[in-house]
Amino acid sequence: MTATRPFFATCPKGIEPLLADELRSLGAEMVKETRAGVAFEGALTIGYRACLWSRLASRILLPLASFPAPTPEELYAGVQTIAWKEHLAAEGTLAVDLTTSQSAITHSHYGALKVKDAIVDQLRDEFGVRPSVDTAQPDIRVNVYLLRDQATVSLDLSGESLHRRGYRTQTVQAPLKENLAAAILLRANWPAIAKQGGMLVDLMCGSDTLPIEAAMIAADIAPGLAREYFGFTRWKQHDAAVWAGLLDEAHQRRETGLTQLPPIHGYDHDPLAIRAARDNIKRAGLGNLIVAQQRELSDCTPEQSPTGLVVANPPYGERLGPGSELPALYTELGTQFKKCFPGWRGAVFTGNPELGKVMGLRAGRMHTLYNGAIECKLLHFEITPENAVVERAPKPFEIRPGSSAEMFANRLRKDLQHFGRWARRQEIFAYRLYDADLHEYNLAIDVYESDKRYVHVQEYEAPDTISPDKARQRLQHALGVIPLVLEIPREQMFFKVRKRQKGGAQYEKLDQTGEFHEVREGPCRFLVNFTDYLDTGLFLDHRDTRTMLGQLAGGKRFLNLFGYTGTATVHAALGGAVATTTVDMSYTYLDWAQRNFELNKLAGNKHERVQADVLVWLKENRQRRYGLIFLDPPTFSRSKRMEDTLDVQRDHAALIADTAALLEPGGVLIFSTNLRRFKMEREAFAGLHVEDITRKTIPKDFERDPKIHQCFRITRK
Repeated sequence: MTATRPFFATCPKGIEPLLADELRSLGAEMVKETRAGVAFEGALTIGYRACLWSRLASRILLPLASFPAPTPEELYAGVQTIAWKEHLAAEGTLAVDLTTSQSAITHSHYGALKVKDAIVDQLRDEFGVRPSVDTAQPDIRVNVYLLRDQATVSLDLSGESLHRRGYRTQTVQAPLKENLAAAILLRANWPAIAKQGGMLVDLMCGSDTLPIEAAMIAADIAPGLAREYFGFTRWKQHDAAVWAGLLDEAHQRRETGLTQLPPIHGYDHDPLAIRAARDNIKRAGLGNLIVAQQRELSDCTPEQSPTGLVVANPPYGERLGPGSELPALYTELGTQFKKCFPGWRGAVFTGNPELGKVMGLRAGRMHTLYNGAIECKLLHFEITPENAVVERAPKPFEIRPGSSAEMFANRLRKDLQHFGRWARRQEIFAYRLYDADLHEYNLAIDVYESDKRYVHVQEYEAPDTISPDKARQRLQHALGVIPLVLEIPREQMFFKVRKRQKGGAQYEKLDQTGEFHEVREGPCRFLVNFTDYLDTGLFLDHRDTRTMLGQLAGGKRFLNLFGYTGTATVHAALGGAVATTTVDMSYTYLDWAQRNFELNKLAGNKHERVQADVLVWLKENRQRRYGLIFLDPPTFSRSKRMEDTLDVQRDHAALIADTAALLEPGGVLIFSTNLRRFKMEREAFAGLHVEDITRKTIPKDFERDPKIHQCFRITRK
C-alpha cells in the first residue's frame, strides 16, 4: 500500500486551482494542474481519500497504460498489453467510457467497443469465460482518453461522477452540480466565515444544493460518505481494510463537526423547490440543521447574525424574454442584499454578468467558472454603503450612421421587405427572416405572426476567431436593432444561444413559463413556446415536408416516429389520413402533441399517441402496417429510458430497414435528418428504392442554408 501511484482527477473548467489545493491538503504529491483536471501522485490510500473527501473532483482515475492508437487495431492491441486479470475477474462486469479529441478515431462509441472487445477477448482466451457489460454499477469502469492519437487507459476509481453525493433525488430545473456549488462556496471564502460563526443564506435555493454543500463544508462531512457505490469496491486490488479505516475516520469527523454547524437558511419562491430541498436535506442527514422556507425575494427580512455569507444563483438563461424580467430580478436581488445583509459578504453566480451591473453594488472580485459549457462569473460583494452604486437610467438604443449596427439594420430591412412580402403572399405565418446573412452578426431570426408579431432570435456559437468581447458587443447591438426594425416591443423578442448539441440537449428544458402562442401553417394551427426550450415546438425548415405529408396522407394510415410535438401528424390527419400513430420518448412533447390535436379538432381513438423508445417500439410492433411513415430521428440521442444510444449516421441503415418493414404495399417512407455530414448508405437497402428529395423540401426562406436538412423518399422496389 506504500507504493506511489499516478492519479488524475477530472473537474469542471475553472476549478483546477481549487482542486489542486484540495488534493495537496489530502496528502497528494507531485500535484500538477492541467485543463479540466489535476494530475497527482501518492499511495493508493490517497486515491481512496480523494474519492471520499474531494468536494471538487468529478472523477478520480488511476492510469494503467499510455500508448499510440492511431487506428482501431492499434487501440485494441494497446489495451491487450494490460494484464486485466489483475483488475477484473473473468466472470465479472465492466463498463468503458472513451473520449476522443484531435484523433483519427473520432467515434467514441466505436472506440469504446474496441476497448471492451480487447478486455473481454483477453480474459476469455485465458479463462474460457468472459466478463459482461454493466453500464450502471460495474465491477470496474475503464476510462480511455484519446488525444492526438495517444491513448491513456485508466481505472475510474470513482465509478460514477463524484458530484453525485447520494443525497439529491429531488431536483428542480437546471440545478447546480454539487462540485460546482462547493467551488462557489470555497471561492466565496465560506470555510473561514463558518469558522467565525457566520451564517449562510441562499435567497434562491432551488433544491438546496448550495446550503447542503455549505453545511457539509462547515461540519467537516466527507462528500462521499453517503454514496453507496465506488468504482474500486469490487476491483481485484481493492484494500477493504484501508477503506474501512477511512470511513470510520470520516464518520467520527462528521459527528464532531455537526456540533459546530452555524445557521444555514435557504429560501425560494417556488413551493415545489422547497419540497425538493427538504427531501434532499433529510437524505443528507441534516434534517433539522438547515432551514428551507418558501419566501418571495421581496419578503426578505434582516438576519440577526452580524456577519455571514449571502449567496444566490439567479436565473440567467441564454435568452431575453420577456425583456424586463431578468434586469428587474437582479435589481431586486441587489436591493435585498443592501437592505437585509449590511456588513455581510455576498456572492452571485451568473452566466450573464451584464445583469450583475444592475444590482446597485460594486463587485470587489470576480471568478470565472463553467456551468457545463456555459462560461459564468462568480461576483463577490462586500455589502457596505461605500460599495453601493446609483444606476443611471439606460439610454434608448440608437442606430448611429456608418456603424456596423446600421449595416445590420439595413440588411434586416431588406430581408423583411423580401421575405415579409413573400410570406404574406404565401400566407405563411412563421418564417426565417435572417440566417447569418452578415458574418459579423451570426444570428438566426424567425418571425412568428400570432396574436402579435413575435421574434425568436438564436445566436450561433461564435467561432474562436471572434473575441468574446466583440461577439458580446455585436450581440447587444443586434438585440437593440431588431425591435426597432421589426417595430415590436422588446418583450416580444426572445433570445437564445444555439450551441453544438449533445444527446438530447436541444430538447432539455430551459425555463418553465408554460406560455404558448398559436400560429397558423396552411390548414393547421400549432402551439409554439418561445421560452421553455431551445426550439419552439415547430421546425420551420420542415414546413414544405409537412405540407407534402398532408398531400400524401389521404386514405392512409400514418406513422410519425420521433414525433416531437405532432405537427407532421396534424398535417397528415387534416390531409385525410384514416388513422395516425405518433411515437416519442417524451411525455412532455406527447402532451404538447395532444394539445395540437385538440386545437385542430382532431379527437378520437384513431389518433394514437405512444410514449416509447422508438427503437424498442419498432421491434415490438413488426406486425403493424402503414401507408405513410415520417421518420425524423435526432442526430444523437441518449436517455435514461432508452435501452441504447442512437447515432443517426451509424444506425440509420438498421433504423430505416426496421421502419420500412412496417410499410404496406405501395407505402411511402419519408426519412429526414439534420446531420450536415450525413451520408446515406444506399448499398445497405436491397429491395428499397431511395430517392433524394432534399431540394424539394427546402423552403424558400431556408435556401441560404441548403444543408439545414436532408430528406429521402423510400419505397419498396
